[in-house]
Amino acid sequence: MNPVTRCQALTTTKWLLAGLLTLTFAISPARAANEVKAIRVGIIGLDTSHVIAFTKTINDPRATGDLAGIQVVAAYPGGSPDIPSSADRIEGFTKQIREMGVEIVDSIDALLNKVDAVLLESVDGRPHLEQVRPVFAARKPVFIDKPVAASLADAMTIFRLARKTKTPCFSSSSLRFSPGILGMRHNDKVGDVLGCAAYSPCSLEPHHPDLFWYGVHGVETLFTIMGTGCVSVTRVQTDGAELVTGVWKEGRIGTYRGLRQGAHGYGALVFGSKGIAPSGGYAGYKPLVDQIARFFKTGKPPVSAAETIEIFAFMEAADQSKRQGGCPVTLESVIEKAQQASAQAAAR
Repeated sequence: MNPVTRCQALTTTKWLLAGLLTLTFAISPARAANEVKAIRVGIIGLDTSHVIAFTKTINDPRATGDLAGIQVVAAYPGGSPDIPSSADRIEGFTKQIREMGVEIVDSIDALLNKVDAVLLESVDGRPHLEQVRPVFAARKPVFIDKPVAASLADAMTIFRLARKTKTPCFSSSSLRFSPGILGMRHNDKVGDVLGCAAYSPCSLEPHHPDLFWYGVHGVETLFTIMGTGCVSVTRVQTDGAELVTGVWKEGRIGTYRGLRQGAHGYGALVFGSKGIAPSGGYAGYKPLVDQIARFFKTGKPPVSAAETIEIFAFMEAADQSKRQGGCPVTLESVIEKAQQASAQAAAR
């Protein structure tokens, strides 16, 4: 081969290699994106407005961060015929979810065959234990919306089964992750939290212990700020309000005021070693949904089972105090009683 021909061949080879490299780098990001498996989310229970708000946030095509790569793809309606706020809304919410492109299935087993993670959203806490059993058997990470259950024993059984099956699981009110509430546990202006007066609306529902239905929002606010360690509870109830006082093991005192008359709102007044300050209020669903998305990706619950159980023990002790005319009731006593029922239910 003469020098000119050799030069032309080398030049051609050079451009071919450059073209191949350009093509490789052009398709690599797309190929990498395809190799990242999207997390398919299923919903159990379409009788709460949460399912609409959560799905809009998760399925937003502009989602970034932890919400990117997660999609609600299927839902099982469920519903409770003896609770009007469930029965009267199930049809409408199911229609809205279907219109959002989510497949509606006729059983939890059918749902589990289509998804990688689960939002248990049934507004009624009573069926949560039986609804979550097959989820745990399939070992799908699950977020259980409030209330985690309609009894302390069921709540304890749920977390017992999660531990037994090694299935990531957590439950929380959206109030916990509102920045103005979450930030009060470690606030430079407040210092060490010595006490807290939390409040929220507190409508009642006859199939649930009084505070489980809606008061859980304010009680979760109280524990978000105070932390765990409550020892005993006393309660006063009138038609228009609840006042529950908890004594923590360090001598700290936290109160929950449930509102049924007059102005309604969410928040707390925090008493600290450096100052006294009001918390922020409700900041919408997105802070919670962000945490759920991160949980589905990492398998690490942002709220411990121990703290959630203590919240429900606090509310169960409040019910016991009411039945005993406002006498103090220890959390230890209600937990001990619930453990017996929980052990029997977990063995089924």
